[in-house]
Amino acid sequence: MEQIITRFAPSPTGYLHIGGARTALFNWLFARHHGGKFILRIEDTDRERSTEESVRAILDAMEWLGMDWDEGPYYQTERLDVYREYLQRLIDKGLAYYCDCSPEDVERRRQEALKAGRKPKYDGRCRDKGLGPGPGRVVRFRCPQAGTTVLNDLIKGSIEFDNAELDDLVLQRSDGFPTYNFAVVVDDVSMSVNYVIRGDDHVNNTPRQILIYQALEAPLPRFAHVPMILGQDRTRLSKRHGATSVMAYKEQGYLPEALVNYLVRLGWSYGDQEIFSREELIEKFDLDRVGASASVFDQEKLLWLNAHYIKEKPAGEIVRLLKPFLTERGYPDHGDDYLERAVATLQPRCRTLREMADAAAFYLVEDVEYDPKAAEKFLTPELAGPLKRLIETLKGLERFEEAELEKAFRRMAEDLGVKLGKIAQPVRVALTGVTASPGLFEIIDILGKETVLRRLEKALRFAEARSQ
Repeated sequence: MEQIITRFAPSPTGYLHIGGARTALFNWLFARHHGGKFILRIEDTDRERSTEESVRAILDAMEWLGMDWDEGPYYQTERLDVYREYLQRLIDKGLAYYCDCSPEDVERRRQEALKAGRKPKYDGRCRDKGLGPGPGRVVRFRCPQAGTTVLNDLIKGSIEFDNAELDDLVLQRSDGFPTYNFAVVVDDVSMSVNYVIRGDDHVNNTPRQILIYQALEAPLPRFAHVPMILGQDRTRLSKRHGATSVMAYKEQGYLPEALVNYLVRLGWSYGDQEIFSREELIEKFDLDRVGASASVFDQEKLLWLNAHYIKEKPAGEIVRLLKPFLTERGYPDHGDDYLERAVATLQPRCRTLREMADAAAFYLVEDVEYDPKAAEKFLTPELAGPLKRLIETLKGLERFEEAELEKAFRRMAEDLGVKLGKIAQPVRVALTGVTASPGLFEIIDILGKETVLRRLEKALRFAEARSQ
């Protein structure tokens, strides 16, 4: 059986965005599922817009998402001799020709055609001039002027294109660089790519590319055009919908597993299953389960998935991922063991690592700041007496552990004739500054006796000061 070979071929004119990442994932998973080959190619012939920074950002995003490639990255700017060789084949066969029409003349004649009710395509003025190379000259493809070109798409089905509607497209610009439609075909032919999986914004390029394949007498790959991703308002996904770069999601505290899981499910399904490990995705992914309809990007669904992966990952791994966010906030280093215990209490409560870094503040700062409303409600003058008694009780505890702490609190609540919450909630505010946090006795156990007593004594002073 022929080995399946796919490729991902981004242009380095910006960062890797959500749509491109999904295309890359579909190609990667399809190749991995079938034991094939996945090629990474950088289409950098747009010299004005391509940057090294964008190349690095794309590679970083691919690596962060865990998409390893078997060949590449290949750079089109390093393959100019290959394009010239294939171009000469077409010229020699009379299937391509030199054109000396200036861009201004071409545009003027297109506008005239529009006014006259004709198709605004190149009028073939240089088709039979027999021109050779020269300054300012481009090379055009001699497109068939009759008949149809058929795209048998694995997702969209059969689509027919009238050749009379197509242009004698430029294959090589006047600066000697190939155009996209020519370079992509030469790359795929020379790299033996036999499955082209890409966004459906490329459908209109495909008939032109098929004609170039045929002119080169090269076998056609199987095409699969994936529907676009829409925002919640059903318009094309853009930055306002959350379509930021892949690495921006890393900076916001998303885990790569969550983003991979979510992106693959945008357009692909396997029954009602929502959560997949990487191994399951490789095992189950195939193109016959990719839908033909556009998918809607749902930020809340992505957050839900991310929360799941944060909750399920070992606390020690979360510590490693969380550290850059803690460093960014200037928190002192408390050691991995301490962090691991703290993180374990936060995992069920946080949807992103950034949220977790914010929620972990009370574990890491020297002193907490009270939320004004929480302090107003709970750190009242009436609390001073119970707080004094609690401080003395906690000072006398030999074992400052969760179970012993809970017993001490319950005994005190009984002695005072109040429910446990009447004591617990003010203590929570005293220790964390806020009213919502992980379990109180977990917190006290992790913070340790010295920190707990210091914060309770501060809360006592605050409560006493309010009575003056």
